[in-house]
Amino acid sequence: MLAPSPAVDSTSQSDPVVAGLKSCRWAFIGVGVFSAWVNVLSLTGSLYMLQVYDRVMASRSVSTLVFLSLIALAAYLLLGVLDALRRRMLARVGAKFSEPLMERVYNAGATMALRGMRPAVATQAIRDLDQVQKFLSGSGPTAFFDLPFMPIFFIVAYIMHPVFGWVIVAGGLVIIALSVLTEMRTRSSTMAATYSGAARHTIAESSFRNAEALKAMGMMRVFTQTFTAANARYAAQNLEASDAASGIGSLAKVFRAILQSAVLGVGAYLAIAGEVSAGSMIAASILTARALAPIEVAVASWRSFVASRQGFDRLRKLLSTLSQPDYRLALPAPEYKLSVEGVYVAAPGQAKAIVQGVTFELHAGQGLAIIGPSASGKSTLARSLIGVWPTAAGKVCLDDAPLDQWDSEKLGGHIGYLPQDVELFDGTVAANISRFDPEADDRDIVQAARDAGAHELILGLPEGYESNIGDGGAALSAGQRQRIALARALYRQPFIVVLDEPNSNLDSQGEDALVEAILSVRRRRGIVVVVTHRPTALAGVDMVAVIIAGKLQAFGPKEEVMQRMTRQGQQQQTSETRQAVRETA
Repeated sequence: MLAPSPAVDSTSQSDPVVAGLKSCRWAFIGVGVFSAWVNVLSLTGSLYMLQVYDRVMASRSVSTLVFLSLIALAAYLLLGVLDALRRRMLARVGAKFSEPLMERVYNAGATMALRGMRPAVATQAIRDLDQVQKFLSGSGPTAFFDLPFMPIFFIVAYIMHPVFGWVIVAGGLVIIALSVLTEMRTRSSTMAATYSGAARHTIAESSFRNAEALKAMGMMRVFTQTFTAANARYAAQNLEASDAASGIGSLAKVFRAILQSAVLGVGAYLAIAGEVSAGSMIAASILTARALAPIEVAVASWRSFVASRQGFDRLRKLLSTLSQPDYRLALPAPEYKLSVEGVYVAAPGQAKAIVQGVTFELHAGQGLAIIGPSASGKSTLARSLIGVWPTAAGKVCLDDAPLDQWDSEKLGGHIGYLPQDVELFDGTVAANISRFDPEADDRDIVQAARDAGAHELILGLPEGYESNIGDGGAALSAGQRQRIALARALYRQPFIVVLDEPNSNLDSQGEDALVEAILSVRRRRGIVVVVTHRPTALAGVDMVAVIIAGKLQAFGPKEEVMQRMTRQGQQQQTSETRQAVRETA
């Protein structure tokens, strides 16, 4: 059915997609057994017609007719029950296949996003898994289970008369050829429609997220045209695949009707010649329709099958390249220091290092401000300190343990992070502060808000801590979002707190609260790293690092570094003045 591509070892235990399919093998065996009985019972109509014409009509026996009718009724009822059961089983096969994989696919998408993949590419894996589940739970697989039982109908027809058998075989071969043609015609267009649909989704998502800016700056029309063009490409490719599948599917359906009538005509000729009975003629016509029905269903479901198979292969390729995190021994909570040793960091998917050879060390109770011009690598360095972006060379350690030796979930409990672009999630204020921890203690939530100076701000919201902030914190102002995100970073008093431009949306009261939050972390023997352009954030730190062009130009106590930078600035200014005087003279 969804056969794995030969390029991947299907016996490998490291292939979770194939393993997920194998875990359903007993269900598939059950569906196969039910399919066998369904196909045997599908002979009921032909055999009933044969007996009525050849036995009942000849004997004119009402009791025989009643007896045969009761048997046929029981067979039809059993057929209906078994067919319904196998469909219910297939629906559960889809769920059983998808459920254990969804967590890994979600994590794989998140990992791809961290590696710089576009959102549409990162979420494609989830859509692929949904596509495979939808196919497995639909009517398409029933055709594949019914196809192996087609010889039964050929044999029964052949027993009636060899001509019937050969006509049905020839018709089956033609419809199979049509199925192969459907595969060839729809493969490329189905894949193209998948990618163009993802691109269309990305444009729409980006437009909705930045609707205010588009409206304010008159960009809505341009983006509407861009989306319309992307939608036109998707619609064209979708129509191409649909036309190919539906056209050949209709041809297969018409051919089956012609073939059924042809069998009836051949049967009439054979009946006139005295080689078959009238009952055999009618029974062979019904048998033909039932024999070729699985092929017709397969052709009708072929587009869904192709999309599912492509999604299946993409899932295998994705999960084979993104290995499952190994078990990590639980390390003691960090208490002493953060050390950065010869770190080189590149953006995801890029080869050139943005941060180059940075080395420094911070001890418990210290606060560091990272300053420097725009695009100098400050935020890149901040991301490497918390393991969001891995180092290309060198290492970042907490208490001498490199970050890659920590379990990511446990490490997250020791880290507080406020990104430059604040992202909150749809839910309550309390849920966002507690990082959506279902076992969060109310006292920890309130304490984090107090540490961030946001307690009174939150109480002023319509429902306080239970206020729903909407997707991305849409119900809050930029300053409110930043204060709540700061409280989230301080939740449960993490050892290291990294704040990237934390005062970009704060007023003077918010900046005072930020300085107090930095000092409170230091007082409890934590470490704070602040990326900033504003001098107000320097009030809470005792160390300064200057990053220029990705390199550490200065590091040390705040007063010493600032004095050194001031002297260098004065010397540079004097040198530039002298040069200007010489050029003027």
